[in-house]
Amino acid sequence: MRKSVLFLVATTAITPALGDRARAEARAETGVTGAPEDLHQKRADKTTAMTKQNKFFKSTGDAEQVIVTGTRESHVKARQSISPVVVISAKTLERTGELNVSNALTRTYPSITMSARGSNTNSLVSSVQMRGLGPNETLVLVDGKRRHSTANIVQKPGPQFASSGVDLNMLAGNMIDHIEVLEDGAAAMYGSDAIAGVVNIITKKKDHGLSLSGQGGANAYLGNGVQYQLDADGGFKLGKDGFVHLGAQFYHTEHAIAWGPDHALLGAWPAGADTKNYFVGVRPGSESWRGRKTDYLSTPKETRETFALNFGKPLAEGVELYGQATLAYRHAEMRAYKFPYIVPAAGIEELRPITADDELDYAAELGLKGEDLFGFDWNLSSVYGGDNSRISIRDVVNLGQLARTGYSPSKFWDYTQKNTQWTNNLDLRRGLKIWTMPVSLAFGGEHRLDSYQIVSGNPESYLDGGPVEHAGIPPQSAGTWYRNIYSAYVDATFRPTRKLSIDVAGRYEYYTDTENTENGKISARYDFTNRFALRGTIANGFRAPTLQESHFSRLNIYAGTGSVGGQLPVQSDAARSLGAQGLKPERSVNASAGFTMEPVRGFHVEADVYQINLRDRIVQGGTIRGPQALDAIRSFGFDVSPTATNAAASSAYFLSNGASTRTQGLDIKADYLVRMHSYGNLALTGALNLNRTRLHHNGLSTLGRPLLNEQTIGYITTATPRSKIILNALWTVGKWDINLRQTRYGETTNMMTYQDWTPASARCEKGGALRYSNSCFGQFKNTPRWLTDIEIGYRITSRIHASLGVNNVFNVRPRRLPGVLVPAGGSMYDQFSNQVPFTGGYYFGRVSASL
Repeated sequence: MRKSVLFLVATTAITPALGDRARAEARAETGVTGAPEDLHQKRADKTTAMTKQNKFFKSTGDAEQVIVTGTRESHVKARQSISPVVVISAKTLERTGELNVSNALTRTYPSITMSARGSNTNSLVSSVQMRGLGPNETLVLVDGKRRHSTANIVQKPGPQFASSGVDLNMLAGNMIDHIEVLEDGAAAMYGSDAIAGVVNIITKKKDHGLSLSGQGGANAYLGNGVQYQLDADGGFKLGKDGFVHLGAQFYHTEHAIAWGPDHALLGAWPAGADTKNYFVGVRPGSESWRGRKTDYLSTPKETRETFALNFGKPLAEGVELYGQATLAYRHAEMRAYKFPYIVPAAGIEELRPITADDELDYAAELGLKGEDLFGFDWNLSSVYGGDNSRISIRDVVNLGQLARTGYSPSKFWDYTQKNTQWTNNLDLRRGLKIWTMPVSLAFGGEHRLDSYQIVSGNPESYLDGGPVEHAGIPPQSAGTWYRNIYSAYVDATFRPTRKLSIDVAGRYEYYTDTENTENGKISARYDFTNRFALRGTIANGFRAPTLQESHFSRLNIYAGTGSVGGQLPVQSDAARSLGAQGLKPERSVNASAGFTMEPVRGFHVEADVYQINLRDRIVQGGTIRGPQALDAIRSFGFDVSPTATNAAASSAYFLSNGASTRTQGLDIKADYLVRMHSYGNLALTGALNLNRTRLHHNGLSTLGRPLLNEQTIGYITTATPRSKIILNALWTVGKWDINLRQTRYGETTNMMTYQDWTPASARCEKGGALRYSNSCFGQFKNTPRWLTDIEIGYRITSRIHASLGVNNVFNVRPRRLPGVLVPAGGSMYDQFSNQVPFTGGYYFGRVSASL
């Protein structure tokens, strides 16, 4: 593959010498790679030379948004694209009624899902999953430039384990003009992470106007989850020919709690149940707790302020300065009730720990772009961004310190994570001809500096076993790590005939901390008529391990059980003693094929099948239990002496390139506008995603043990719905608009641990007790679910619009777990399923004004 990619780069790079120095007459609205929009409006009205020569390149959807994702050409619309691209407008996102960008995307686009779980720090990360793969396999861009990821790594097992994707909710949602989703592997175009696809967020860049809006709502059936958001954005001119656009957003939400029964507080339980950690009926003085329910499954309480700025200013004829800045601050809290913590010796009758995250997210971009540099359009940019996440816990005590000294603080700073990314790009593009064939050529280079830092918590958080719930990060887990990435790419689009378009791309990336990679892509589209076209792509891709995956470590203390669980950094001697070895990049081969057609005027249909073969997938490594695991945890330096009294139940795990998977699927999209004259217009849209992932290889540790068990295999294969359908009808008549949306989530399946109500006599067929077994699991299926959403709006004046809506009108919830699979103090739902949310019906109202 390396030779073929180098040949591709070499042959494509010399094509300017083979043809004329003709250039495309038009500019892309967002620069060479999707940077801020071109201010030379007179040029934006022209069409490219290639478009003029190919009438079949034109679409009947003339009002459709011009895209900049998945193409380096000018003025390409989504239905003209060689690769499938979906455009989601800001209005479409707004009509979901969701105040978080990530949630809004799941309501509008069936290939995107996200975890429904809401416990611990996992719930403080809002990363999306695409086509059943993890958040790290989806690349997120902002105006065509790579966005930095969150510092907050998902620490608990599940479909998103060890991911640290881009947190979409830390962007000002009201600054989004539209979102473009590329449904193809695009590592050859954009580099690492673009395996499942690319999400490109295009921001507003108007030089006039002011928009204001406010929304409030609550999860009515839960009786909680009150939230509200205030938005403001507007633009003004910068001199005579420049612009500045500003936006700000304030968001607040209370906990949405799905209360459930707690085995530890019932006072009665099945014969043979494990009651050693129960309270009512077991511990003296606990009767006042009888009948209380758990709030373990909940959304965080969160306050978030976000700000964004865009500007552009021509400096000379054909040269423009542009820039962007984003800033966000979040304070979020999770309260896990579980079973009560009681310390009679200290007079403590109730401890309710609260885990908090204070997070600062920021980015700044500055760039220059221009025309006619030896016949090329050019774009030079630099983007620096980062995320700081400070984790603390309060309303808790360190039992080991309390026993040793008679004193313990009630608030602990556990650790801080910092993740930064500095990216510099130079992109060049021009149009030319090889003999009579139009060619669009683009090439460029990129340098990126990644850094990741862990700052250890205060000593009380990790000494003497740390506070109940979880320990802080000690100094031996702290550190700062860097890496440099250098890359170069070339991308050329050929049009041998008026009907045939071929795009060829190649990219080379050099990493200072892992393997280098070469990637190539070839896509083709053939327009049989101006209403029917076939398209297809084959490409290879990769994802380099993140610095978090390589270096993060953590110790969990299970209060009252005498057991601990530790995640060890994969490169440490402690992890290697358990069979770990260093991480290497994931590798993929993507193939897709489909068609786009307009069988009758105004009725558009697209369908694409895809297959993603992903090898060396980074997953949770083999979980080791018993004295060997405890010895590895101690050898790494974790202080577990006061708490780790149950070596048999203690465990340790690490990350590994432990799986090879194959994902196959189908995307279908259709839309039609019914014009009913005096009865208004009815816009109908439908989208379907079918998706299946299978495990093709389960790796072995250096000790010869399988790295994945049935449960962890389920997290990466069947925790995402096999199908998802979104049907939407928007009726506008006079001053009224009514939006009705039906969403069907297909089945998910997970392998659940047998919990405390499993009889002690039950045995695992692979050996040992069935209760808490790491070898035998209970299969649980979340059956398909339909959600119904409705919103009714009224335009009060030409500038003021108000609406009322309900998401999940019929209060549909996930299927409940049977008693033997429900953990004491835990959730009655499968919190690892990426299916329907547990929050039930949500009622909201919104008022917006444009000035």
